[in-house]
Amino acid sequence: MILGLHHAQITIPKGAEEEGRKFYCQILGLPEKEQPEALKKLGGFWLEVGNREVHVGTEDGFDRLTTKAHLAYQVDDISYWRKVLELNNIQITEAIKIPGVERFEFRDPFGNRVEMTQVI
Repeated sequence: MILGLHHAQITIPKGAEEEGRKFYCQILGLPEKEQPEALKKLGGFWLEVGNREVHVGTEDGFDRLTTKAHLAYQVDDISYWRKVLELNNIQITEAIKIPGVERFEFRDPFGNRVEMTQVI
């Protein structure tokens, strides 16, 4: 039986961990979680998102702009996040309307597609 979702993984280019931490930990405010010692040599970093995790791995040779794959962060004040991203020169794309949900999309500095969503 599947009990729930433990974590999701995205990738950034090898060697881009500091830029990734700046975006995900400083701009988005997600706390970093300690990786197991055996996995540190692989690069990347892990994030805490509520009671789940996002693992940010490293991978070269992949065009992140060509995929629809994405993470969607549930927020309680979507207008706040719109302002934070705009102040950091992150281009926002309006998402297709869904009844009862306010949402928008953007690409992280590495091209990963991200959605912010608020149930209204």
